[in-house]
Amino acid sequence: MTILQCKICRKPFQSLGGDTCHECLDKIDKDFITVRDYIYENRDAKMDEIIEETGVEKAVILRLLKEGRLKLDNPDSEGMLLCDICRKPITSGRMCTECKNKAASEMLKSAGGNKEPEAAKKELKASKHNAKMHTDITERRK
Repeated sequence: MTILQCKICRKPFQSLGGDTCHECLDKIDKDFITVRDYIYENRDAKMDEIIEETGVEKAVILRLLKEGRLKLDNPDSEGMLLCDICRKPITSGRMCTECKNKAASEMLKSAGGNKEPEAAKKELKASKHNAKMHTDITERRK
């Protein structure tokens, strides 16, 4: 375990790998439920309205949107997330659909050499299907 300073409250805490203390994570989870329920009831709510009605800070809502835990159906320009790659407006996550697809395609190409993404997917599926499990029954019987 490592002692770190919480990214949110700045208190020291014992970390098992994250940068946020347990207390702040609990608060974020409660805020998530509050905002999720509000958005569910008010699908056309804009960021400013959500902040005002729920009392949850904009930074927390943006974090939940970036993590993909929330999605705004009708985001406004003030509270809009931008794709980390191309800077186009998005409603959830860190990348737009086009950039996600491009990244996935590039990863598939690098994993399967210079093959097209569909060919690499088919080859991967076939290799999983034909994979055999090695077991030595004679060893266990002794």
